[in-house]
Amino acid sequence: MKMNMTKTAQAISLSLCLGAVSLSSHAATIGDTSVSFSGYVKVDAIASNYSDGTLASGSIGRDFYIPSLTPVGQSDEGSQLDAHIRQSRFQFKTVTPTEEGDTITGVLEFDMLATPSGDDRISNSYTPRIRHAFLTYKNWTVGQTWSTFMDVKILPETLDFIGNTDGVIFDRQPLVRYTMGAWEFALENPETTVTPQSGAGRITADDNALPDAVVRYTHNADWGHVSVAGLVRQLVYEDGADIDDSIVSYGVNITSKIKVGETDDIRLSFVTGAGLGRYMALNAANGAVVTADNELEAIDSLGYSIAYRRVWNNQFRSNFVYATFDADNDLELMALTSTDTTYSIRANLLYQPTAKITVGGEYAFAKRELESGEDGDMNRLQFSLKYVF
Repeated sequence: MKMNMTKTAQAISLSLCLGAVSLSSHAATIGDTSVSFSGYVKVDAIASNYSDGTLASGSIGRDFYIPSLTPVGQSDEGSQLDAHIRQSRFQFKTVTPTEEGDTITGVLEFDMLATPSGDDRISNSYTPRIRHAFLTYKNWTVGQTWSTFMDVKILPETLDFIGNTDGVIFDRQPLVRYTMGAWEFALENPETTVTPQSGAGRITADDNALPDAVVRYTHNADWGHVSVAGLVRQLVYEDGADIDDSIVSYGVNITSKIKVGETDDIRLSFVTGAGLGRYMALNAANGAVVTADNELEAIDSLGYSIAYRRVWNNQFRSNFVYATFDADNDLELMALTSTDTTYSIRANLLYQPTAKITVGGEYAFAKRELESGEDGDMNRLQFSLKYVF
């Protein structure tokens, strides 16, 4: 097997992923396949203060903002400081030409977020997880990547992992997708989350037999883009005793990125549906609730976000973000401790002393209200340094 290592790394692509610029550089050619390696090292320091409690050590909500985890109705325990490198990311990419003149592209990407193991006591070690693992050939995409129901291009550039979490669709999963011009059609991995009757917990049913179906249309123009996506899926729960039911749920996601002048932009999202569950606001509400007749009833929800990106000069830029989520809970079936609404606002200042290094600070305020009327809020200050390679 012949391998020709490039003398120097040559940048061949520039992509925007979760608000972070990621450069990809050719590393080698193996046979007729080009292989590249890219990613970034990101160091975060996060100071959080909650009005109504705290998040325990090891909670994922201390690494990035999760709307449903803002404490409510607890005792204030003061501020918390966390430092980690868990967003650091690395990606392998291959491009292989075919005899027919097409190409096969493969992507395998890892980071260390949302995984077990590792703590602050001694080593701060964390287990890698697969983010993306897919191939593209002609019009087909097969493997694990962003859901077709999600629009990655409207995620703001924030130090937080997502930024406009309350008001957007966010999901990666195995799928089969066919792209035809501005249209995308996909069948994706299903999963149902259920609230038990008179409860506020979560049952992950894992009883689905049919894939989730998504259709997306995107119009691109000189001013930016607008996209409309529709989701239809089956919610299923069988407990092996009294409950054996399935219902159809649906959702609509409308997103847009609008250019403002030469460098600035506005990013918009509006999403609503019945039974969206895990797709929206990181599963702030479940897809369905169990009724008194041991049947499923879809939980309606709505969310929206707006983000403005301002480039001050060639080294400084800022982002201003507002996002909100609202669940239409049936209080005859659900506990008063169920999440009713959440919202968050954030603003940052990013400084880029050189092309591959970005440092910055970000302030975020978030609030969560329960159906009982109780609420709690979060104030968070985050500082980050990121080196892209």
